[in-house]
Amino acid sequence: MEPLISIISVNYNQSGLTCLMIESLKNCSYKNIEIIVVDNASPDDNPLLIKEQYPDINLIVSHKNLGFAGGNNLGVEVARGKHVLFLNNDTEVHPGFLEPMVKILEDDPEIGMVSPKIIYHNTDDIIQYAGAVGINMITGRGSKIGHGEKDMGQYDQSRLTDLAHGAALMIPMKVIKEVGLMPDIFFLYYEEHDWCEMVKRAGYKVMYMALATVYHKESMSVGKNSPLKSYFMARNRLMFMRRNARGIRYLLSLAFFIMISFPKKIFTHGIKLEFQLLTTYVKGVLWNFSHGNVHQSPRLLESADGDYRIIDTYEHELVSF
Repeated sequence: MEPLISIISVNYNQSGLTCLMIESLKNCSYKNIEIIVVDNASPDDNPLLIKEQYPDINLIVSHKNLGFAGGNNLGVEVARGKHVLFLNNDTEVHPGFLEPMVKILEDDPEIGMVSPKIIYHNTDDIIQYAGAVGINMITGRGSKIGHGEKDMGQYDQSRLTDLAHGAALMIPMKVIKEVGLMPDIFFLYYEEHDWCEMVKRAGYKVMYMALATVYHKESMSVGKNSPLKSYFMARNRLMFMRRNARGIRYLLSLAFFIMISFPKKIFTHGIKLEFQLLTTYVKGVLWNFSHGNVHQSPRLLESADGDYRIIDTYEHELVSF
């Protein structure tokens, strides 16, 4: 019998996109799924429209914005599946994408995460993700394999990879119980990278599944900075290194940041007269100096009746830009 798969997606002011994602899931050949949508306190949206259109889904309406990780983690509390798929709401899926992902997890208990090939939606098969090179523990940067290339079958071999992709990431529930939930201390950016490191430290492998395809509506030109992105990228890149770099590599990462990365970013924003981005970048960096303990991650506790609840959830302070 096919194991139950819990598919969790976070909605924030995009009920229309979320409905299109659900519709694509309804066309999947793999039928033993439950769909959980977490509305992350959307201020300008009515998430009840999703439930009206798809009454069989499980809709959770959060009263506060918990960020990417926190919103997904809220969905895990009600998930009943053997495996959990975290799927961005701005995606659509190939009808047969689930079977190969489920099979590889069922066949190899040492695999802790798997992500499919991700193609930019409505492009001429331009690849966003076909595996990834891990975060360099000195520079704090990684890279996606195949990014920007036309899919000509050059990445049609499934293989071990350093990082899964947060837009479409499947993980066994038993691994979540063992290593903990997605670290919500990040709020935005780097959380799935950090989670991959947690999973690998626990002895599990991360896989790229070439036989499964998801189409992502994220623009190929995404990357334009905003105060929000500037703050969290600066804050979380440094925090990722604090949580994952060890020994001499940690000291080298600090030296690289202080002597190269930080002054370069200050100069770049300054020469472009991007003073708001400069301010939020500095705020993100300074956050790390005022927060000593960054190593906590939420865990999943199973009660006697089989329900789950999250413990040790990080509370984010409000940041104004």
